[in-house]
Amino acid sequence: MIILINGSFGVGKTTVAKLLRGSFPGSVLYDPEWPGLVLMRLPKWIKLKGSGTDDFQHVDLWRKSAVAGVRLFRLFASGPVIVPMTFSHRAYFDEVVTSLKRLDPELKVFCLRASLPTVRRRLVGRGTKIEGRGSEWIARRIVECADAHRDPHFGEPVDTEDRSAREVAEEIIGKTK
Repeated sequence: MIILINGSFGVGKTTVAKLLRGSFPGSVLYDPEWPGLVLMRLPKWIKLKGSGTDDFQHVDLWRKSAVAGVRLFRLFASGPVIVPMTFSHRAYFDEVVTSLKRLDPELKVFCLRASLPTVRRRLVGRGTKIEGRGSEWIARRIVECADAHRDPHFGEPVDTEDRSAREVAEEIIGKTK
């Protein structure tokens, strides 16, 4: 089984994914942010389709690496592969989900949601700067995600407002059985 956890930055994807990993024997956590960070730090003379942006969801190779990483991690997992990702661009989301469904037709896709004030509070609580110089990217992206994730196309909605990560994980566990 593959469990994709979509949602805004700061909504709790990674925290919930770690709780899910502990609840499913043999499961593994694959975070596609890792290869994304590598791709974003490549020298400028390496031209990738979609490069030159400040968001690796636009980089074609990152979307392919997200799927390839899940495929690789499935080789080592006897339980679900749990994948926290942030998608707000519908075409990119569809590209990755379609490829993951080829690997696992029973793919489960959830979208964690919370209000913008809650997401901001959580980000500040973990030490992320969301206002002032240098915070333009995260400030823009959380608004984009809040808008996009109102659409249930981005995954089965899971409300995280005023709920603990454990409560959210338990809801997802209940929906995967």
